[in-house]
Amino acid sequence: MVGKLMRSIREFAAASLLSPLFVVLEVVMEVIIPLLMASLIDEGIIGDGGMHAVLMYGLLLVVCCVFSLVFGALAGHYAAKASAGFARNLRHDMFYKVQKYSFFNIDKFSAASIVTRLTTDVTNVQNAYQMLVRVALRSPAMLIFSMVMAFQLSPKLALIYLAAVPVLGLGLFLIMSRVHPIFERVFKTYDKLNNITQENLHGIRVVKSFVREDHEIEKFSKVSEKIYHDFSKAEKRLAFNNPLMQFCVYSCMILVSWFGARMIVSSTLTTGQLMSLMTYAIQILSSLMMLSMVFVMIIMSRASAERIVEILDEESDIVSPKDAITEVLDGSIDFEDVSFSYSKREDKCCLNHIDLHIPAGATVGILGGTGSAKSSLVQLIPRLYDATAGTVKVGGIDVRKYDVEALRANVAMVLQKNVLFSGTIKENLRWGNPNADDAEMRRYCQLAHADEFIETFPDKYDTYIEQGGTNVSGGQKQRLCIARALLKKPKILILDDSTSAVDTKTDAGIRQSLRDEIPDTTKIIIAQRVTSLMDADMILVMDEGKIDGIGTHEELLKNNAIYREVYESQQKGSVPQ
Repeated sequence: MVGKLMRSIREFAAASLLSPLFVVLEVVMEVIIPLLMASLIDEGIIGDGGMHAVLMYGLLLVVCCVFSLVFGALAGHYAAKASAGFARNLRHDMFYKVQKYSFFNIDKFSAASIVTRLTTDVTNVQNAYQMLVRVALRSPAMLIFSMVMAFQLSPKLALIYLAAVPVLGLGLFLIMSRVHPIFERVFKTYDKLNNITQENLHGIRVVKSFVREDHEIEKFSKVSEKIYHDFSKAEKRLAFNNPLMQFCVYSCMILVSWFGARMIVSSTLTTGQLMSLMTYAIQILSSLMMLSMVFVMIIMSRASAERIVEILDEESDIVSPKDAITEVLDGSIDFEDVSFSYSKREDKCCLNHIDLHIPAGATVGILGGTGSAKSSLVQLIPRLYDATAGTVKVGGIDVRKYDVEALRANVAMVLQKNVLFSGTIKENLRWGNPNADDAEMRRYCQLAHADEFIETFPDKYDTYIEQGGTNVSGGQKQRLCIARALLKKPKILILDDSTSAVDTKTDAGIRQSLRDEIPDTTKIIIAQRVTSLMDADMILVMDEGKIDGIGTHEELLKNNAIYREVYESQQKGSVPQ
């Protein structure tokens, strides 16, 4: 796990090494200071050195203090730079990895969980890393150097400090082993909290229209309360850290004072040496206290680090093969005994044994009830998912043999949930073609019947679209998404119920434009309205993951009961059950 995280240090390796270097130099200065203080007392104040010794050791103390201050500042500077840079690279690596995920990988983690890992978890690891490159080295270095100096002054008294180390170490281990599982649980609960918040903000208009604010507050409060209780439980256990430290510190101080005073009386220890030993006692035990703080931070960040590594370790189940084909010859589509399951279990398939041939340039309509797997069928064409069994072909070639980017560049898909990004209309349209000029964008907007409402905006194509397209209507959003897809100039165009929010006249106009302007593009239209599919070359009727019927409008009216029932119910103006 640590090795995988360290790969994100990269250009900040120098800062990560310089910080510990300056930390060690700072510690050396701090360890020398008590020794100089002992000499100042024994030679300058109590001894015969007089003011000369006081001035000499005083000047040396000032120099050591200045160097300690400079080294400490440099250590802090490089530690901050290294940790911030490490966090930046870590977020970049995680986001880059997520961009390569298939829909299956995204479904596995959930969007809210990924957001938590990119934000809260990375911040926890960043804080821990800053402490590691600075405090985690400072504490052991201070402990070792101070212990060495203490043994040089008085091995007997130094044994007191040595005895305190295993007591403190055992206590910290017991605390860590009991707190880590709680933090693991807390961060999973954070995922739920983010999911509730994200869902609430995204659907705030629905919440308010149904007057469900109290319900949402209650749902949020339950999860928030769970986080509070878990954190309180963890903090109560971590609270034992401070009393344990205080017990070790004061016990050592009392024992050193007692035995040190007796040694001064017996002339086996000087007053200056006792003062130095007291200072070393504080340094040793304070370093242990800082080390315990590092352990606490590591406990908190360990759960976060594990969750980050899960993102970095996850491999997309959809990748381009070696020697991948980069050219799609035409828009023909073949399904050969295709079955599909979201869980990848053949006994849980939502599509079963689909056999279908669609010639290039054909217009295909797909009709079916909710849950009949219409969207699942078309998502196999650009390899948003892979078939669980059977083969899907585009241009006569198995889609798994194509370069994924090349395949998807030739398949434009307008999903059920149309998404517009914050930015101008032009910026959104250029998702389809980054190099499209104004004339080209206007032409395809005219085909999608979007130009007519864009021209009514004061800023026209420079109109700013709010996040999620909240400042345009559902029908306008759908037409912009269709125009964006057309700008790709794809060989296959898939419209997944993407004209549901437009009126029948506009719907008919869009279909007429597609038929006249892009005759060589294979067009697959999923719709609930029979009128949207009547002029298609081929209509599929889906039912419970199978093709219940294939034919033209007239053929299906004669031969397919489901199609006939839907058509007749819509003709009467009612909604089919």
